[in-house]
Amino acid sequence: MSVSYKELGLVNTREMFAKAMKEGYAVPAYNFNNLEQLQAIIQGCAESNSPVILQISKGARSYANSTMLRYMALGAVQYSKDLKTNIPIALHLDHGDSYELCVDCINSGFSSIMIDGSHLPFDKNIELTKKVTDFAHKYDVTVEGELGVLAGIEDEVSAEHSNYTDPNQVEEFVKATGCDSLAISIGTSHGAYKFKVKPGEEVPPLRFDILAEVERRLPGFPIVLHGASSVLTSYVDIINKHGGNLENAVGIPEEQLRRAAKSAVCKINVDSDGRLVFTAMVRKVFAEQPKEFDPRKYLGVARSELLKMYKSKNENVMGSAGKA
Repeated sequence: MSVSYKELGLVNTREMFAKAMKEGYAVPAYNFNNLEQLQAIIQGCAESNSPVILQISKGARSYANSTMLRYMALGAVQYSKDLKTNIPIALHLDHGDSYELCVDCINSGFSSIMIDGSHLPFDKNIELTKKVTDFAHKYDVTVEGELGVLAGIEDEVSAEHSNYTDPNQVEEFVKATGCDSLAISIGTSHGAYKFKVKPGEEVPPLRFDILAEVERRLPGFPIVLHGASSVLTSYVDIINKHGGNLENAVGIPEEQLRRAAKSAVCKINVDSDGRLVFTAMVRKVFAEQPKEFDPRKYLGVARSELLKMYKSKNENVMGSAGKA
């Protein structure tokens, strides 16, 4: 049985992005896989009064079950109301890889869809993105397309090398597909190992020149950054201290993301940081309390730390705090 995202109390991203671009901030897009992550995202955004995009990858959808996710989204909206807030919440498919998957998600109540044809030849990418957009717009669901390929591995998305977005292609792509936002490649990367740098070396700066040219060619059009976790050092250290092995894990410096958030970039994706925080706190509890076996005790600690991290992102990186 199909359900409209409006029945779940969700919103699409159209007004979210228009407000973000006008006021110079980025809407946070946080991936989740389980209840504790979802609770932390909603509470963190409610307490910082930030709009939020709940992101679900194809792999997460398979893990959690599509029916369960529908009711989790419904519960997230009600939870935000229980917290005495009315923050805008969108439910977004991250890196959809087929028309069929996108249709199924729209019928399941998703309010926003990403169709990732970036690995395809340019004309085939246009063809697939237009097909998804034509269907989605019948249900007032917004669509994110992608040009350029991000390196790295995260969930079911994998590419060995980056392929920067060609600004010469963006106008044709947006006009031909009718998509509502565009994910571009300017040096961000998926996963916890975004750059191959030695300790003490500086991370290469993002290609703000490409971003500026895209902005010039698509004035007022919403731009998206994927692979934008900062790979927070303090949590990497906790993981490694308690039996992990994340040597030389490095992410995007927060000052670069703050700069991007003040531009046409109105959606910034964060997944790896949530995974790192969660894993760090569970490892810490197991190491310090080896007799603990109550999931509420270690998952609850992870949830509390995630809440702090999401609030910090909204306040100090996205600039979205107080913008709901």
